[in-house]
Amino acid sequence: MLLAFWGVAPAPVAHAGETPTARIGVNRLNLAWLSRGDQERVLGEMAANGITHARLSLSRPVDKSIEGLEIASRLGIRILLEIELTNRSYFPETARPRTGFGRIWDVHRLSELDLERYRMGLRDALRRIDALGIRLEAIEPGNEINFSAYNGDLLVHRRPGERTPRSIAELADRAAFELGLDKYLEALKITRGEVRRTVHSSDAAFVSAGLSDLSADWADGRGMERLDPHEVIAELRKRGIDSLVDAYGIHVYPGQKPAPALADRVRRILDFCEIDNAGRPCWVTEWGIANTARDCPVDDRKREDAVRAVRAVFQQLMDGGRLTAAFYYDWDTEQSYSLWRCGRLSPAGALAVTPAGTEETRAVLR
Repeated sequence: MLLAFWGVAPAPVAHAGETPTARIGVNRLNLAWLSRGDQERVLGEMAANGITHARLSLSRPVDKSIEGLEIASRLGIRILLEIELTNRSYFPETARPRTGFGRIWDVHRLSELDLERYRMGLRDALRRIDALGIRLEAIEPGNEINFSAYNGDLLVHRRPGERTPRSIAELADRAAFELGLDKYLEALKITRGEVRRTVHSSDAAFVSAGLSDLSADWADGRGMERLDPHEVIAELRKRGIDSLVDAYGIHVYPGQKPAPALADRVRRILDFCEIDNAGRPCWVTEWGIANTARDCPVDDRKREDAVRAVRAVFQQLMDGGRLTAAFYYDWDTEQSYSLWRCGRLSPAGALAVTPAGTEETRAVLR
């Protein structure tokens, strides 16, 4: 997820009467921070503008998160549920968050996750979600576990500008990070078990935590450790993740570049997305192109061209089965990336959420 601090299972089967197609959706995280009236308004705007899939979060306060899920479900929006593993309820009372030195939020270490607390908290939330008749289409436990903003086993340096690790072998506390990966696999097993016990979501797809695509240079400049997603996926595969997930989660923020360079960047980020015995296809659980313009009506022409280039690559990978979902970040909360501008869906936004796979879509993306 972008930081506001700086302005073995086959692919899921279709349900009766449905044709398997790639999912196109948007992120609207932290609904739990809104009043019910604002939740109704935001989700209503999404539904009215043709949004069929949304990545929503299970975070504190859990009651308000479930309230948002109920509204989305009632509006016919299919839900990818991101489970916030940094929720302090899942950690021992003695656990202390790793400091962000005031440049980023303090965050708990994945290696200190209390698996029994996690099991009980998740079980209770799923029971309440199920009692409301809500169906979760997919589950994504965790977020950007390869980035220090969401995993306290990775450090924030006291001063930015120093060289950050390029690999797991270079981490100051490699043992803690690898213990965190082990804990993550156990959390995935727990999540599968609890979800399979539900009535309405027992067939939900499982997606591994969406990994950050941030570069080493970016990390150096901000003093925030990150690891390459390719290396982290390789480590998770060694631990048996392919038997627990239907897809690998990945985030794609390719920046503003000419269309050919943009397409090449996206292909490089997604080159580990595979099918059959070679791995798993990917779900892009966040992607985005910035537009810093604040005027109304918004001038979205440059972003529209960039979105078209990214969607064209996505469509090629979807046609080959290597990508099965893409969720744009975000709907309305982060000014530069929001699709909802000046009280309406922006032109680039309309293109970003155009359904995948139709000949009409392919024509628009050419």
